[in-house]
Amino acid sequence: MAVNSAAQTATWTYVDGDWYEGNVPLIGPRTHAMWLASTVFDGARWFEGVAPDLDLHCARVNTSAIAMGLKPTMSADEIVGLTHDGLKKFDGKTAVYIRPMYWGEHGGYMGVPADPESTRFCLSIYEAPMLEPTGFSLSVSPFRRPTFETMPTNAKAGCLYPNNGRAILEARSRGFDNALVLDMLGNVAETASSNIFMVKDGHIFTPAPNGTFLSGITRSRIIDVLADYGFRTTQTTLTVQDFLQADEIFSTGNHSKVVPVIKIEDRELQVGPIARKARELYWEFAHAGPKI
Repeated sequence: MAVNSAAQTATWTYVDGDWYEGNVPLIGPRTHAMWLASTVFDGARWFEGVAPDLDLHCARVNTSAIAMGLKPTMSADEIVGLTHDGLKKFDGKTAVYIRPMYWGEHGGYMGVPADPESTRFCLSIYEAPMLEPTGFSLSVSPFRRPTFETMPTNAKAGCLYPNNGRAILEARSRGFDNALVLDMLGNVAETASSNIFMVKDGHIFTPAPNGTFLSGITRSRIIDVLADYGFRTTQTTLTVQDFLQADEIFSTGNHSKVVPVIKIEDRELQVGPIARKARELYWEFAHAGPKI
């Protein structure tokens, strides 16, 4: 198999029964995923010798595949085992992103849906440093999260991400790092790349899952570790005004786990004590798990 060795971080990809170094070319112009976007993926992390909630991420990629009309070909346990094998190929000095994927090779009826029997799998593992918890800025995006009736929001599907991408690009064109994205009713859903929390008068709030965004694995883990420490998180409908008046804002996601927001629109914020505690508690949880 030819392997594209274009400049990139250290990368290993498992596909069709073997490991290959680099960015393996996998699809052609007739591949369904190339032109009709039948792709799903998940993202887990290895850092500091641990891979927290790896099993949940591996299970979710199969759930996403089914939601997209694909047919999972690997069990979650098999993906976990492959990940353990792949991680041995790295020197352990840099955080690693773990990305299992499925896609449709051929089309079904009139070529529009993917033929589930043509589902293919790969696991891509590559070095990707995590963001430092120094904070980032947010601006409200003019673009909205779709509803379940209009897009497969119950899957971690590649077709959802061009909308996130244009939200980030639009925000960055105005000098912000990321975008606060609303649902179709105008309530806050998430950032363009992560789930979002806010704190007001010592109370923690996060948007309630309403079918417009994925309720992330890291999001749920943060709610749990905060609850174990004694903080209750209220999941509810939140407006832009709620966030503009918040005492603290922080995001959660697989890429960098817990990162504070230090500016929203023209308002500067400090990194707050609950954001710091959430990150500390997550790290304690992660390091309580098995070393890999």
